[in-house]
Amino acid sequence: MSNNTTGNATKPRPETGARTEEAAALIGDARRRIDDLDGRIIGLVQERMAVSAVIQQERIASGGRRVNLSREMEVLEHFRDQLGRPGTALAMTLLELCRGRI
Repeated sequence: MSNNTTGNATKPRPETGARTEEAAALIGDARRRIDDLDGRIIGLVQERMAVSAVIQQERIASGGRRVNLSREMEVLEHFRDQLGRPGTALAMTLLELCRGRI
């Protein structure tokens, strides 16, 4: 008998992999929250890119270089300190998005 109201497991639902209605509902809600967070993160990355462009333009206009490597090292260290080794990769991706490859 596969009555979900008693909490018995059933065949996994393809959209979530959950075996109960309760788990499927929780996963669905959590995924919607992740989608919302991802949208906010993308918006923040785009905002960071715009701010970085202003900094680069001003630095170049004042006779400086496009990239400030000591500042980039600070960013890398901050992300590594907060998120561990994967934070470094994330920071590298953000730096590349904001200044392009060097």
